[in-house]
Amino acid sequence: MTRILIADDHKIVRDGLKRILAGSELEVAAEAASGDEALALVKANDFDVAMVDMSMPGLSGIALVKRLKAEKPKLKVLVLSMHGENQYAARALKAGASGYLTKDSAAEQLLGALRKIAAGGVHISDAAASALVTSSAAKSHESLSDREFEVMRMLVEGKGPSEIGERLHLSVKTVSTHKTRILEKLGVGSTAELVRYALENKLID
Repeated sequence: MTRILIADDHKIVRDGLKRILAGSELEVAAEAASGDEALALVKANDFDVAMVDMSMPGLSGIALVKRLKAEKPKLKVLVLSMHGENQYAARALKAGASGYLTKDSAAEQLLGALRKIAAGGVHISDAAASALVTSSAAKSHESLSDREFEVMRMLVEGKGPSEIGERLHLSVKTVSTHKTRILEKLGVGSTAELVRYALENKLID
């Protein structure tokens, strides 16, 4: 049996993922509703694969992938996300994930992706793989650090400095510093322009 950890802050999503895996050799050994809970479970137990949502309360995203891999280097991580793949998939793989899957394709691809990852392979969609291979001109957002990218993602989702600081365990001043650097690197002058940039580059849905 392959032991799976599901980490998603929405119970309905966790239940849906469990239904997809029901009857297979993939056993849902534990569930987590936050990144911090997922990290605690990984510290206390041995799983073969952790399926983690990109956006959860507290520790999440690229930072969560890095923490999980630091804690258990042999753990395979599959990132599930509502976000477009091109930029997020590259960062997730660089952080140590073995795969990236959008939630709208989970029903068709989840079992195959988990089996491939559990066997030591890597899974990203054909579209994302093609984009990673054929992307010749580097986009400005590729110059952002992982932390800046996380802050940028939350800014375009409409979160304020205080909420971002609380989610990422940063001071409001540090968040503001990150925001200033992000605007400079992307060549935009306001949050509204940042949102437009994110939409144009398919960084948000």
